[in-house]
Formats: sequence, structure tokens, C-alpha cells
Amino acid sequence: MCWRTSTEMADVGCFALCREQLCNGHAELCDRKYGNTTFLGSHDSFAVSGNPFALARNQEVSLKQQLSLGVRMLQAQGHMVDKELHFCHTTCGLFDGGSVEKYLRKVKRFLDSHPNEVLTLIFTNPEGVSVQDVWKPIFDKTGVSELAYGPPLPIMSRDDWPTLGEMIESGKRVVVFMDHGAENRNNPSVDFILPQFQMMWEDKYDPTNSAFPCKVDRTSGPLAPSQQLSLINHNLNANIFPIGRGILIPDRLNSPRTNSISSISKHSAHCAQYAEDRNPNFVLLDYVNVGQGLTAVNRLNGIEY
Repeated sequence: MCWRTSTEMADVGCFALCREQLCNGHAELCDRKYGNTTFLGSHDSFAVSGNPFALARNQEVSLKQQLSLGVRMLQAQGHMVDKELHFCHTTCGLFDGGSVEKYLRKVKRFLDSHPNEVLTLIFTNPEGVSVQDVWKPIFDKTGVSELAYGPPLPIMSRDDWPTLGEMIESGKRVVVFMDHGAENRNNPSVDFILPQFQMMWEDKYDPTNSAFPCKVDRTSGPLAPSQQLSLINHNLNANIFPIGRGILIPDRLNSPRTNSISSISKHSAHCAQYAEDRNPNFVLLDYVNVGQGLTAVNRLNGIEY
């Protein structure tokens, strides 16, 4: 697979280069549009602990290890702590994953050492922290903004996105979504922080049903769900106090079954009815080191080896 122009193909050695080119680990994905690709996602990617009694953890292995396992979408939630932006689980008193700057420096190191990878960042912003004054300077300081993709349209439909190969070739291979605060994109300096729910829908978050029934749960339009990117929340929770609203924690005990090819494939099939029978773009997992998440995602991409 090769995405280069015919003029570039005429350059000495370009045919050999193109034959060897991989995009996110596979030549088959180079000509695949971003909007028609499925990516393995890490839910609360910062909430890492090897302690089985750390009930607020969502992951067992470091950010570096998650990426080495094939995770290509990282999700995290931002909160202010003493005038510094941190990634925390609901509150920073429950689980403080450290500063966003430190996190993004790790991301940048990975990107620098893996130049043929497209990575998506989906950050939640429940406190409405300023995108212009707080978030963007951190992206600039860490160098991630240099690699961030700024779409040509204010709202991108699923079919408007470039191919992975085109994104890699351009050097703009990081896609950044934010759930709140990025709706107004009139400022060209922050054109790379995209309003998640104007371009993407999710099914129910914090699921407790291991059958993972699907319906569109979060989106704000203006596009119809069938025209948007889609994310499935395939991270099962256990209710340890089933009174009132209950207390939910990530279900580590059942994670081998949750993260199996069968479970992920069935969940994806349940959601296809809302996406014109296409697979989800993002499969969001807890405990990405457990089960067969990457194999399941590869199969959704039509890659069997």
C-alpha cells in the first residue's frame, strides 16, 4: 500500500520505500480513511496501578506499555489541582494520575519513536477548563500540538477524514477530541482541539450489563449518528453497593471475558445498526493488558494475521 503521488513515486527508491511502509503496524491501513478504521482505546489511561486493592484503577500497565500493546486511542479526564491541570478519576482525591504535561511528554516520546503511527486523544473536561488558556499551552509546551491534525471543516463527517497514510505523510497524525469546551472553534490557534460530540457518538458509559446492548447515548449533532465517528464503551463495571445509585468499580474479575474477541465482536455488531453497518472507530477497554483486545480490533479492520 502506498499513498504517495505519481511524481513522488518516480523518485529513486520510492517504490521500495512504499512497499515497506506500514501505518499503525499494517500496510493495509495506509489507504484506509481514519473514519473507516477501528482503534483500540484505553479507558482512563492514566489510572494505572498494579495493586488489586486500588479500586479506582482502570489499567494495570504503564502508558508506555499500553501503547506497546497496540493502544492507539487514549482517554483521560482533566481536573485542576493547585492551579495545575491533572488527569484524575472523577476527583483527584480518588485517583490522581499526575499532571497533563507529564502525561503528554510521554505521549510525545512515543510519537517521536514511532513515526508511522496515528494516535487519537479523547480528553474529558468536566470543569470547563479553558481550552485556549490552559489546555493549548500544555500541548504547545510538550510539542504535541506540532503533530496535531487540524481538519479543513469545522465539523467532519465520518467520510471526510483523510487516510492514515495521508496523515502520517503530512506529519499531522494526532487527533485530539474534547467533550466540553471545544465547541467554538473560531480561534484558529486551537483548531486541533475538536468538539467530540459534534463529530462522534458513544453508547452508554459505565456499563454494567455484560451483554453490552447498544444505543446512541451521547452526541450533540448536527450530524446524524450514521455520519459521525463512533465509540463503544466496552469497559464493564461491577456494582459493589447495589442500593440507590450504587457504587461502580471496574470489573477486573471478568475482564478476560469482557476483553475477548467474542465479547468485543458482539458489542460492535450491536452498534452497527447506528453506523450504517460499519464497525466502531474506537473500542474503549479497561485493563488493556488482559484478553484479546488488539486481535479483536485487527479483525474489525479486516486483518486476520
